Amino acid sequence: MFHPRRTLRALLLPLAAGLALTALPAQTARAASTLTNGGFEADGAGAATPAGWSEYGSAAASFAEAGGRSGSYRLSHWSSGAYKVETYQYLSGLTNGPHKLTAWVRSGGGQNAAYIALKNCGGAEQRTDLPVSAGGWIRIVVPVNVTSNQCTISINSDANAGNWINVDDLTFAPGTSGTSIKGADISSVPKSEAKGGVYRTGAGATGDPVAILKSAGMNYARLKVWVNPADGYNNKTRVLAMAKRVKAQGMKLLVDFHYSDTWADPGAQSKPAAWAGHSYSQLKTDVYHHTYDVLNALKAQGTTADMVQVGNEINGGMLWNEGSTDNWTQLAGLLNSGYNAVKAVNSSTSVALHLAKGGDLTGTRWWFDSAVANGVRFDAIGLSFYGYWHGTLYDFQTTLDDAAARYGKPVFVAETAYPFRLDSDDTHENIINTTDELVPGYPASTTGQTRWMNDMASIVEAVPNGRGLGVFYWEATWTAVTGNGWDPTDPASGNGWENQALFGYDDRALTSMSWFRHR
Repeated sequence: MFHPRRTLRALLLPLAAGLALTALPAQTARAASTLTNGGFEADGAGAATPAGWSEYGSAAASFAEAGGRSGSYRLSHWSSGAYKVETYQYLSGLTNGPHKLTAWVRSGGGQNAAYIALKNCGGAEQRTDLPVSAGGWIRIVVPVNVTSNQCTISINSDANAGNWINVDDLTFAPGTSGTSIKGADISSVPKSEAKGGVYRTGAGATGDPVAILKSAGMNYARLKVWVNPADGYNNKTRVLAMAKRVKAQGMKLLVDFHYSDTWADPGAQSKPAAWAGHSYSQLKTDVYHHTYDVLNALKAQGTTADMVQVGNEINGGMLWNEGSTDNWTQLAGLLNSGYNAVKAVNSSTSVALHLAKGGDLTGTRWWFDSAVANGVRFDAIGLSFYGYWHGTLYDFQTTLDDAAARYGKPVFVAETAYPFRLDSDDTHENIINTTDELVPGYPASTTGQTRWMNDMASIVEAVPNGRGLGVFYWEATWTAVTGNGWDPTDPASGNGWENQALFGYDDRALTSMSWFRHR
């Protein structure tokens, strides 16, 4: 576990530790039109108030020390006692218009609050929380519209004893950021409702789950398509009906083709029964016709898909064995068959390719390098990232940034989730059900779920050159309802995921839906 070193400030600890120095006047801010000492290199280690910066609150808890991200030094907040401190810099003489602060941060977590804000800029204060990352540096951004020719950059900690953050390499320049997709997979809704599932607002009123999610800020729905599933759900007919509800709420639609009768993922890409025994040439035709058929029917009823996934978590390919990554020439042919069908229905529908293991830089590069070398066509890259399986947030940001830059395509989180509790609401054991499975710094609570989702959105928002599209939650509506378990062939199967829905065990919308309001 990383712990910041106090170095030259050690002698000040007995005097400063735990004191809330809120009675002391803040230093006079030095106004400038450009950010001063954003790398905290001006003073060396031990600077209680770095040049160009001012402090308020427990001033001794804020200091420059060795161990910068790019240079020799960084800003740290830390104290052996509980503390509240703000390190800030006031800028004046700014040109009005959109600006963006970029910062590199680390945090050990545990604070009541740890965030970077832009305030007094003429409009509402903008904040970005620091993701919990004890090792690798994470890039975050804070956008603001300056309307009063001034702005205050503010680094804040409301922390318990021993909590720490590191901040370095801040830049403030004209620019914008944000995410266009605040989405969720809600494929479970039709079967849930048919089996008696109920969805309620936060206040307890029964309602349409699609409308409840829309009112929370969701703007994009993801629906999976199976070819001929045993239970008759997630097929063409059901998706068409659900698409009407999605579009009636003014949401966009992502259609996720599994090209299977059941779950497709890195461990299973079984062909639909109707395509069993087909030659590779026939499979290309199958993919085209199935894709075209579903999408054209959606278009005909006025609910054209806005984005399409050709395959689901296809790290090992799809339609095994013909479409395995052991035969990239054939896999490329199948993927391009799907691409061509999408574009034949509607040329402006975006085609995404979706991999799991979003923290695997080497594997993601290998897959997309192979795809490009084999002429696979695509418009966007979707990655699943579950923090309890797929590495650290640093690993994820590194992989996401690399994919966007290396292939010049927009990127998004196709799936992520986090538990709001660990116990089960049915007899089926939850997939994540013990404390040691959790991501450090993110408790199994609505607070932890909210923090996880906001931090995921912040990482996507920070992808350079505006290539971060947004995030889809998986699976927002899959609550514990008898008959709506994981196995479409077994009506008695349970749900191992209800503790990661966005509706609680009382069926009420969770406060963690607030993440949909992320910029």
